[in-house]
Amino acid sequence: MIKWLLAILGYIYFRFPGAILGFIIGSLLDNYVRVSGGVFTSMMGNQRQEVSPGDFELNLLSLCSIVIKADGSVSQTELDYVRSYFVQAYGKERANATFRTFNEVVKSRQVSASKISRYLAARTKYPTRLQIIHFLFGIAQADGRVSDAEAAIIQEIAGYLQIGARDFASIKAMFFKKTDSAYTILEIDKSATDDEVKKAFRKMAKKYHPDKLGHMDEAYRKGAEEKFRNVQEAYDQIKKERGL
Repeated sequence: MIKWLLAILGYIYFRFPGAILGFIIGSLLDNYVRVSGGVFTSMMGNQRQEVSPGDFELNLLSLCSIVIKADGSVSQTELDYVRSYFVQAYGKERANATFRTFNEVVKSRQVSASKISRYLAARTKYPTRLQIIHFLFGIAQADGRVSDAEAAIIQEIAGYLQIGARDFASIKAMFFKKTDSAYTILEIDKSATDDEVKKAFRKMAKKYHPDKLGHMDEAYRKGAEEKFRNVQEAYDQIKKERGL
């Protein structure tokens, strides 16, 4: 792809700053020649807006860097988590090239959570944005725990992505296990009736079904499967507690 060629040329002549600039310019050129079927789309009013896979990837990397730096330190475990994602999604060769750029973003580039998230909110579907939040929590937990600072910045990003409060709490509960986490995951109160529990499970299973992300890459589909599994486990736990 053009962006990788320009990133390599930029690195040869201007090192990391040149690689980043080449990647961005190449992404723009890729967008110009890419057919419309290769983009993720959403509708806002009557205006059709699009984000290409290249742009999505670059903005996702930026959000990753924000979360990784949220607690004031850069964890190697969290960096490895991101690298593993790109290896699963794109293969080792492309992942290595992407991760070199990502390392530079993490170390030096100042990015705006608000601008990036609002950009993605206008150009991606809601299930995709839910998966972004799940992925960011996965990064934060990679070193063993999600810090308060990491949870706070992810919640801020979720707000910019226009994620509903209950949807955010549901995903967060998948990483912060408490006595009532199962109910939070299903987005219901502990006082819900048995019928309400069953209805909530059907609703959440439909919302988080992996087929919702059929247009995304393999790593994202695996993330969707993990959310779906958490919903099933929450429901099984409540059934066991209630003897259903």
